[in-house]
Amino acid sequence: MNTLELATHGPVIPVIVIQKLEDAVPMAQALVDGGVKVLEITLRTPVALQCMEAIAAKVPGAIVGAGTIRSVADAKAAKNAGCVFGVSPGYTSEVGLACQDMGLPLLPGVSTASEVMMANADGYHFLKLFPATAVGGINLLKALHGPFPDVAFCPTGGITVETAPQFLALPNVKVCGGSWLTPADAVAARDWARITTLARQAGALR
Repeated sequence: MNTLELATHGPVIPVIVIQKLEDAVPMAQALVDGGVKVLEITLRTPVALQCMEAIAAKVPGAIVGAGTIRSVADAKAAKNAGCVFGVSPGYTSEVGLACQDMGLPLLPGVSTASEVMMANADGYHFLKLFPATAVGGINLLKALHGPFPDVAFCPTGGITVETAPQFLALPNVKVCGGSWLTPADAVAARDWARITTLARQAGALR
């Protein structure tokens, strides 16, 4: 799979932090029911890898990826858990080339022109701009489009359902990453219907 294919499934990739293993499958099912298939499960909790395994095994239609990949060990663990892509907050050649070697498509994080060039040099041209709003957001993406017309971005970090359409309107933005699809209060209440509704709304943003 080419990571650019991830953008063909809808305009938003949810960035998901799962605290409890028992929430993983119903939450993922709620997102898929709402039309959101590409799921980035972050490696930010002790149960993250178990959650990825459970979703990959039990939620048909889910395209499971691991977020917060910071090392080669993270990438290996994600692949072993059944993930079909990875996302990193930043970029190092060590991680980028290791993912290529192990056949794990990577969406690498960048926040500067120099990092874009480093990722390009290793063969990556679809990149995550992170943390998008903190590093310049729409203005930065417009500025990067001139010198990097062949690079596409998935801005992530600080984007909301209100601002996402402005990012998605840019020619070099293929998809947005967003954490608003799985609000902590909805997960705590196990209000999966609300998450399905948020997923449907996200699908209509473009």
